Formats: sequence, structure tokens, C-alpha cells
Amino acid sequence: MTWEQIQPILPGLAMLLVLTVVFWYVIIRPTRKSQQQHMNLVSALTPGDRIVTVNGGKFGERWGQIGRAYGLDVDELMIEWGTAVSPAQITEHLTDEVKAVYIQLCETSTGVATDVKGIAEVVGKSGAILVVDAISGLLCDDLLTDAWGVDIVVGGSQKGLMIPPGVAFVSMSKKAWGLVEKSALPRFYFDFAKHKKSHDKDDTPYTPAVSLIRALRETLALVKAEGRDTMLANAAHYAAAIRAGMQALGLDLFSQAPSNAVTAVRMPEGADSAEFVKRLGDTWGVTFAGGQEALQGKIFRIASMGYLNDFDVLTAVAAVEYALHSMGVSLKPGAGVQAAQKVLMG
Repeated sequence: MTWEQIQPILPGLAMLLVLTVVFWYVIIRPTRKSQQQHMNLVSALTPGDRIVTVNGGKFGERWGQIGRAYGLDVDELMIEWGTAVSPAQITEHLTDEVKAVYIQLCETSTGVATDVKGIAEVVGKSGAILVVDAISGLLCDDLLTDAWGVDIVVGGSQKGLMIPPGVAFVSMSKKAWGLVEKSALPRFYFDFAKHKKSHDKDDTPYTPAVSLIRALRETLALVKAEGRDTMLANAAHYAAAIRAGMQALGLDLFSQAPSNAVTAVRMPEGADSAEFVKRLGDTWGVTFAGGQEALQGKIFRIASMGYLNDFDVLTAVAAVEYALHSMGVSLKPGAGVQAAQKVLMG
């Protein structure tokens, strides 16, 4: 399929995103998460601008890294990984000089959900814009972009929207567009104004991954048919089952504010999560993620996003039991599966 065949469906895709995910103005872009973070900074800011970022995990940390690389004045709010930043903490860092605040809907590396609504309330009273990375939390953790007053939301194709990585989208408020129009950071490809100009003509400035655009149309149709509220409820249901299963096995959850997109679990004392994750894949064909940076070897993460059913959840919990048993961890066989199944069956 060629771009000429794909181009006519772009307006419909943008409208489906607006209807199903609750965005004000949406640009669909041929890129991935880290590039989208990059673009959000360079398209809206000017060298020396002050921004607030939250380092509560690997992906919140990245906002600060990108900001410093472009000569921004980064006020990095450091919180303990596994905890969620509070509106009060954000308020302490809001000054008249702050142009933008960057947070995660879900900090994927720790499984933490952020109080976006509460933070939007405090940021909305300032002159700053609020930027939310919703890559992993979209359609798992609630996000009402316009109702809550979120200025920029970054989304991606590879999590709740269930297709491979390679397509990203961003919603922009009128307040955010005001910053874009005055931005003076150097850029070429990562330019919101350039993408908006093409988008308003139902086009993109560069050739996108056309196969993924077509796949996005199918998944958005599925989301529309299923309903946004139903998908959020499903993610919450599956996450609750996973958490119940892990706790029934005597395992501790890592996040103090668990997201419904991903559950982070502490490894038992003396066991390494890298070995655990490898064993799961090599022996049982089950894929989990391990910990990153300081959490490497200490936690594992189980997703509850996108296309999932009860038996996927039960398989995941059973695989945890088998793998831990094979590593010599003492547990009661079937306890996790039983607890998860109890939640799933209501």
C-alpha cells in the first residue's frame, strides 16, 4: 500500500483519536516515544526557558536529560522511584519563570500512576503549560485531556493501541500553540509548526510508516466499538487480578500508586529479576520486563494493556509460580492463580 492510498484516511484517524481518547487537536506523526518527547521540548520552548520535570523513574528522568541537552533551565523534582509526585510538590516548584511542567500518566519503569487531574489544577493556575507522557497509560489510566486542562499529551501506537511502535500522536491546547509560535530552539524534523501545516492539509511532512497507519485505523475502530470506558475498566480489572495473584504468592508490589497499565513487583530476597525474566521467556515463552537502572535485577513488570483476556492473565500468573519455583523460591503452588481467578470471575 502506498502513501497516496493511506493519505485520504488521515482525517478520519485524527477524528477517531479525538472521539475515543478525548483530545482537542491531534497530530499523527511518523515517530516513536523518545522522538516525541524530544519534539515536545524543542517545538515549544526557547533556550534558557525554565521547566519542571519529575524524576520518579527512567522515563520521567528522560524529560530532564533532553531539556539539558537543549540548554533549558531544568528544575528536576527528584522523588523516590515507586512513589507518585503530588500536586503539592509540583506547586512548590511553580514560579512565574516556569514555562512548562512535564509528567508521566504512567511511569512505565516503576508502574506508578500520576494524579494528572490534581496536577493540572495547580499548573492551570500558573502561566506554565502541562505536558503529559501518556505512552503507556493511554486507555489504561484515566485521562480527560480537555476537561482537566492538559495542554500537551503524547501518545503512541505500541501500548494501549495494540500495534507495533512507529506512530506517535500529540494533542495540543491553544495555550501550547502559543508557545510553539514563539519557540526559538533549533529544529528541522522535530517541528510542530511544520507538522501542523501538513496535517491541516491531511498530509504529513515526511513519509510515515504506512502499514502502521493502516493498522491504527483498525485498532481505533476496535476502541470505538468497545468504548473508552470499557477499555479503562478492562485494564483496571486485569491489573487488579495480577496484583492479587502476586500478593497471594507473598510478593510485594513496588509501586505505592499502582498504574492499571503495568504492575511492578519486587523480586524475593536473593533472586534476580534478570534471570527470572530470561527463564520465563526461554522455558515457558512468556515475556515480562525487568527493572531498569537502579532497579535492574530487583523488580519485574507485567503489562495489563491493550488486547488481553482472562487466560492471558492466568497464564502470566501461573508462569510466575513456575519460574520462581524453578529458582528455588518457596511458594504455595496455585495460590497466585487462585487469587487472580477469583478477581477475574468476580
